[in-house]
Amino acid sequence: PTFNPGSETARETPPLVFSDLTQEDLLEIFRGLVRARAAEERLEILFRQGHITGGLYRSLGQEGASVGAAFALRRRQDGTGDVLAHTIRDTGALFLFGGTPGEYFRQYLARGTSPTGGKEANVHWTDFQRGFVGPVSPLGTMVGVMSGMCLSFKIREEDRVGMVFYGDGASSTGAWHEGVNFAGAQGCPMVVVVTSNGYAFSTPTRNQTKAASFSLRAQGYGLAGETVDGNDVLAVYAAARRSVDRAREGGGVTLMELRTYRRKGHAQHDPQEYQPPEEIEAWEAKDPIDVFRERLLREGWAAEEQLRGVEEAAEEEMRMEAEEAVADPFPPGEDALKGVYTDVPTTPPWTRPPPDSQEPFSRTRVPHPTPPSGNGGPDA
Repeated sequence: PTFNPGSETARETPPLVFSDLTQEDLLEIFRGLVRARAAEERLEILFRQGHITGGLYRSLGQEGASVGAAFALRRRQDGTGDVLAHTIRDTGALFLFGGTPGEYFRQYLARGTSPTGGKEANVHWTDFQRGFVGPVSPLGTMVGVMSGMCLSFKIREEDRVGMVFYGDGASSTGAWHEGVNFAGAQGCPMVVVVTSNGYAFSTPTRNQTKAASFSLRAQGYGLAGETVDGNDVLAVYAAARRSVDRAREGGGVTLMELRTYRRKGHAQHDPQEYQPPEEIEAWEAKDPIDVFRERLLREGWAAEEQLRGVEEAAEEEMRMEAEEAVADPFPPGEDALKGVYTDVPTTPPWTRPPPDSQEPFSRTRVPHPTPPSGNGGPDA
């Protein structure tokens, strides 16, 4: 018997065909790639039809990085598995962790039936039971958040690992560096994935750092680091599996750089004038789905009719899920305040009573400190 990624117990499986992967696993990876692309292509149709307002973010050309890395994690539905912090371009990883296309479309469409009740867009939602944590807009900050979560795994001696994705631009923010340094110093069981896709919005990577590789930054924090071809989904999986195993065995943080390319603009409204057409064409020839598809056929791991069936099923699934999502209603106006304000008045323990109140400070109230006299105290 062998272990499939994410399984809790050993079970009989077909013979291994790559590393610790079976043919079943390889088809699941392929399915993850094509479902992510089919979902985003369907989103673009909805956008052009006027159903979506705001930003639409594609991951065209970098699906292999997202799916390959996330596939190395233990995916469970009971709140005891590994934890993933995805970005707006990690549709494939989100789907692997149980996020559904229906939820995904309803989020972008701001429907009242979406996971956030129409209050938030795209992939900004969290489900601890399934093990994924939605991103927050200030870039770099999720590394610190995940550091705290992974530190709790270590303190409680839980056999869990966290993986946090970020782009190359976010890795130039102060919050990113603070989070990585904290995680490294505390020995958190965490994998930091830098998806180096060529641009931070419109800024080329060469203009934001002089480092030859983002994985070199790991040395400055005493971490393990590795650079991988992000368009080779199996190479990504192998590197992620090494990193996850290292974290699970107490080896601390690994910084993985996945080199890929963003063949669409920052968002749908971006005309991509800063990206040379020949550059886009060169990377299109290295499309991660095409590369993996060709290898599956060349190695005899799958038949043409199998792969075509997976692709057709993904297209039909996304078409049906999108149509159902469009038919759902927007949230009623009064729901805008739900989950924002409370009807239960509370007095924070540090709050002073009103100036005209005769009520003395209670034992739970802490008075404000008296400001120092003069031009400042000893720390001024």
